[in-house]
Amino acid sequence: MCYAIPGKVIELQGKTAIIDYYGETKKAINEFMDLQVGEYIYAQGGFVISKVPEKEALEILDLWREMFFELRKTDLRLSRLDFEDIEVEKSFSLILDKAAEGLPIKKEELLRLMQTKNRKELNLLFKVANFLRQKHLQNSCCVHGIIEFSNYCSADCTYCGIRKSNSSLKRYRMSEDEILQAVDEAVNKYGFKALVLQSGEDPAFTPEIMARIIKRIKEKYAVLIFISTGEMDSDGLQLLYTAGARGILLRFETSNPELYAKLHHGEKLADRLQVLKDAYAIGYLILTGSLIGLPGQTEDDLLNDILLAKELHAEMFTFGPVLPDGPPSEQVLKVLAVSRIADPSNAKIVVTTGFETLDQDARRLGLLAGANSVMINVTPMQYRQFYNIYPNRAHGDESIEKQIKDTLDLLYSLGRAPTDLGIS
Repeated sequence: MCYAIPGKVIELQGKTAIIDYYGETKKAINEFMDLQVGEYIYAQGGFVISKVPEKEALEILDLWREMFFELRKTDLRLSRLDFEDIEVEKSFSLILDKAAEGLPIKKEELLRLMQTKNRKELNLLFKVANFLRQKHLQNSCCVHGIIEFSNYCSADCTYCGIRKSNSSLKRYRMSEDEILQAVDEAVNKYGFKALVLQSGEDPAFTPEIMARIIKRIKEKYAVLIFISTGEMDSDGLQLLYTAGARGILLRFETSNPELYAKLHHGEKLADRLQVLKDAYAIGYLILTGSLIGLPGQTEDDLLNDILLAKELHAEMFTFGPVLPDGPPSEQVLKVLAVSRIADPSNAKIVVTTGFETLDQDARRLGLLAGANSVMINVTPMQYRQFYNIYPNRAHGDESIEKQIKDTLDLLYSLGRAPTDLGIS
């Protein structure tokens, strides 16, 4: 199963390729100097990642054609919006009416959305968020794989199960060859086109070693690589970018500096934000967000988290609950929905594994509240149980095959195509 659909290059504008998918055009950054108009490519995250032979591309497109449009019909039906179906306070519906029409939403209006606990208002909020997701990004749903290659960590974040002071955790480091084997299986056996390489802040994996691993991957596999290894200085980020990494997953965790310092034993939020700013300046796709349910966290904090993610040019918003004592599911869904309303046309919003651990129905609920991305754990089974950032993680003992089947069954039932078509 390919987690991308081939597209035909119809125009080249410098480093930008204009790509046709069944009559719909998207853009992607082209780093292939010899790419020609008329050739077929795969794109992920707004980057061209590989060429596709014409015969192979046409076969895949023929197989997908009927399903692609049938899925879109289902998605349109499920995302249909009718304000008359739900009776809520007029001032609340007016805010959502403005959002649906694409009008600017003030911060105080977004806060009003964040503060609601009314069931009818929540239902309407989620419906509008889903409507906006379909309106701007249609039915594409990014399906990324994640490989957790080390659970060693030099940090001691109070909420995290792999913090350095957790002496009860069995530690592991995958070898370079094991990482390459896991990538090979994810790409060649299961069809992933985008992978996150994740670890704790492990001093054994220096920027130089990570760059070597990434270079080896890029030499052998057509895949978009995200790094998620904690904080790194600008030189290290540049080294990994040059090697072939194109995205960074790094949560700022909270926009409240005082709350951040408590979580990180006095460390500064500004330092974490500088890493994300440096990465964006280099050219990385930014995947970031915060934790939901922190002690002392307010609705204002959560709204500021959303606005900060947007300010940081997040390609993907990643908001997950603090576990094991997580917030109510409705609180997580509110954050996802308000994120969509705050950035309706650009952001990909992921349903996190943390949310799935909190609520078994999280994927379906999140995808119907504005989200359009999921991740599948492709870490080798002998290591997966030890990446214990919180207890009883969802999918911890599920095979990759089962995760893929369950994901595709859900996506197809909602009319979503497990693809990333690039940017509009």
